[in-house]
Amino acid sequence: MWALQFTCIKLVEDQVGPLFTVFGPMALATLFLIPFVRAEKERPLPPEPGEHSNLVLYGLLIVFGVFPGQVLVTWGTRWTLASNGALITLTLPVCGAVMANFFLGERMTTVRCVSFLLAIAGVLMCSGQDIGGASFSRENLWGNLLIFSGVLGSAFYNTYGKKALKRHSPLRMLFYTYVGMTALMLPFVVAQEYDVVMRVPDFTTRTWIGLVLLTVFHNFLSMVLFLKALKVLDATQAILSAYLITAFGVPIAAIWLGERLSPVVIAGGVLVLGSTLVITVWEELRRKPVRA
Repeated sequence: MWALQFTCIKLVEDQVGPLFTVFGPMALATLFLIPFVRAEKERPLPPEPGEHSNLVLYGLLIVFGVFPGQVLVTWGTRWTLASNGALITLTLPVCGAVMANFFLGERMTTVRCVSFLLAIAGVLMCSGQDIGGASFSRENLWGNLLIFSGVLGSAFYNTYGKKALKRHSPLRMLFYTYVGMTALMLPFVVAQEYDVVMRVPDFTTRTWIGLVLLTVFHNFLSMVLFLKALKVLDATQAILSAYLITAFGVPIAAIWLGERLSPVVIAGGVLVLGSTLVITVWEELRRKPVRA
């Protein structure tokens, strides 16, 4: 679902600016979450002694997590090459592992180190053409820095967010962050892209398809599933799924654009998928005692 994001952005970019590309689907996803949150029976837990209040906790997740992870990446992509963005995004699991060790005290086991190496090798096999077309010159410096700042924000949200999952369900955590993010972005959208809001009735079918896919899959369903996984897995394990974006993104682009997949790319995707299974399924099975 995350791999659909890049194709969807291409669908809407002719009529929608970078701010509204983030704001519109997120605002709609927030509305979709309301009936699910109200129907939940799981009751929130209060903060433990010495921990941040809910207001401070979600403020940190929004300002240092969701905002840079969404907005800065979108801006940065417009100022640099797409191949640069793809390569910089590959640092997300590594940044997440470092933050998980710092914020949550998670350890990098031998199995996790091997899985990271396998995943990186597979992603490089999938991204051979992108690496060849990357350019880290001064002209692209600011765009690259914005994307990397966004990657750090996503890593922060995916790791520090486990503190929120101790108090709230994945649906409630997502709803609170989206409400805060929508309120934070509203004045920016009105000031910078008010003309886009006025042109909503003129959106083409292509633009609406992109916005609907971004709303339902990227901002709603994929995040709910990821946060549910994050609630039961270590952050280091869950965040490795970011490598699958490239593994699935390449086949999606091949189907959408009619490109051909080389055997090397297919092998790279299999390697990434295998490494993800090792660090999630196999490691979890090793933890649990064998029962008759």
